[in-house]
Amino acid sequence: MKEVSGSGLKQAPAIQKGKATGRAGEGRPSPDDGGGLTAPPWKALWVLALGLAMIVLDSSIVNVSIPAIISAIHIDLSTAQWVTALYSVILAALLLPSGRLGDMYGRKRILQVGTVIFVAGSIFAACAGNGTVLLLARVVQGIGGSLVMPSTLSTVSATFRGRYRATAFGVWGAVMSAAAAVGPLLGGIFTSTIGWRWIFLVNLPLGLIVFLASIPYVPESQAAGAGDGDRLGLFGDWAGIVLSALGSALVVFALIEGGTYGWVRPSATMALGPVSWSKKAAISPILPCLLLGLVLLAVFVHVELGRKRTGKIVVLDVTMFTIGTFGWGNLTAAIINAGQFAVIFILPLYLINARGLSSLQAGVVLAVMALGSVVSGGMARFVSARLGAGGTVQLGLGLEILGVAGSALLMNDSVGVWTIMVTLVVYGLGLGFASAQLTSLVLSGVPIEQSGQGSATQSTIRQWGTALGAAVSGSILSGAVGLVLPGRLAQVGGLSGGEAYGLTQALKSSAGNVIPVMRAQGVHGRFGSLGPAVTGALTDGFTRSGQLAMGFACLLLVIGLLASVQVRRAAQRAGADRA
Repeated sequence: MKEVSGSGLKQAPAIQKGKATGRAGEGRPSPDDGGGLTAPPWKALWVLALGLAMIVLDSSIVNVSIPAIISAIHIDLSTAQWVTALYSVILAALLLPSGRLGDMYGRKRILQVGTVIFVAGSIFAACAGNGTVLLLARVVQGIGGSLVMPSTLSTVSATFRGRYRATAFGVWGAVMSAAAAVGPLLGGIFTSTIGWRWIFLVNLPLGLIVFLASIPYVPESQAAGAGDGDRLGLFGDWAGIVLSALGSALVVFALIEGGTYGWVRPSATMALGPVSWSKKAAISPILPCLLLGLVLLAVFVHVELGRKRTGKIVVLDVTMFTIGTFGWGNLTAAIINAGQFAVIFILPLYLINARGLSSLQAGVVLAVMALGSVVSGGMARFVSARLGAGGTVQLGLGLEILGVAGSALLMNDSVGVWTIMVTLVVYGLGLGFASAQLTSLVLSGVPIEQSGQGSATQSTIRQWGTALGAAVSGSILSGAVGLVLPGRLAQVGGLSGGEAYGLTQALKSSAGNVIPVMRAQGVHGRFGSLGPAVTGALTDGFTRSGQLAMGFACLLLVIGLLASVQVRRAAQRAGADRA
């Protein structure tokens, strides 16, 4: 057995199950490549990548269809917000126990169960005729997604070793980045052509392919010695399961919805079915949710450490964070994800509201990121062989920073949208290099038998980073509007202080959606002949605010780049920086 540097943990091989199928080398280690496979199961990799793409796609495809959903099934804005948030909350809540289930019961088996549940939820959502049914369907999708996501990553981590690892994670990362970028485009196409219900029905053929192809192509793996006693022991840690699920759900919910309901004082009434929190309450629901979530997670860590000391099965072996690459890598991933999501949050608002593009056109512009990530994913093995995994991450982050900075500088009406597309290709290249190889480094020191919980932890922390990016970018954009817009409106002349204040608040609360309305009204709106000038001021103010928010996203990526230095040093000390 192999000692993992700095962790005190032993690495033992995962159990590979199932009889030989004749496909070259599934599960057969080869000493000449550092423990890799003589002929890696590339078909398995593409099945796993498609399963991941299905889950990631569902996180980004829904947003552009929300107006159509509101109109079709007559739901209010609050319910519509939950349609997008509830999936992310459930996904984040269940990733940790789901990853552990994969270790105990077999990752292929959990992948297949999760795929069936996810597809069932998707069909349920596509048939929804009211808000309640749609929300229940999103819960089912979240449960299925939480089973699929860590299963794909942990299987890749357990299956591909040695020189093939960089290529496998390059493909995995490229597919993840491409799916997130293509989601808005597909959502726009489906909504404007065959209908919004196809944003969910598209998961039926995808899920069917994943399930059927996984039977012959995906090797089964699980924790060494995971017998019936261990499996039952996992459910003995009911406190860990409940604490991790509730803590993660509350933290993610607070970060996602802080801008909507107010961080301290309530800015809107929160309603979920029969339960509501009034706008007139003394305090917003967000702060108590965030604090309670953090307390539950702290208690979770305490409980897991206690169970670990007494030799009991745990949902998460917290001592894995003493592995340098795992601890520093997860922190870096959270920061980077926050910056990356801020970019995805700001750019569509700018393109649609300030530049006047349709949802479909904006989706096309954003989809070019996928082009860059696919190219860099294919190059990952060769770059990693030359620079090491840590150097590849830093190269990717450098390209991301360059792409974001360039996009921010080009956010101007006098610059063609195609030039922004060029900077987004650069950003996509960086995304493909950084995301996949950082994932590889995070899991490089984790024992194979713990790859399920390691993968689930990494996915959970990325979800936290995404939620943090949503919260921070929304707050930065809103604050920037409050600073920039009054000065722009003052230059228009003829507006009272009350009117200027009202326009500022409207631009904040609508995240720029008031601009297309004002543009369409021209001189026939409430401001008469001042209408075009007011619209120009709103557009300019929103653009400048978007640039500031993009600047903050760039700062987060710079911080992530600095943190990645520690990840690379930890990898070099452990001898994990070279494929």
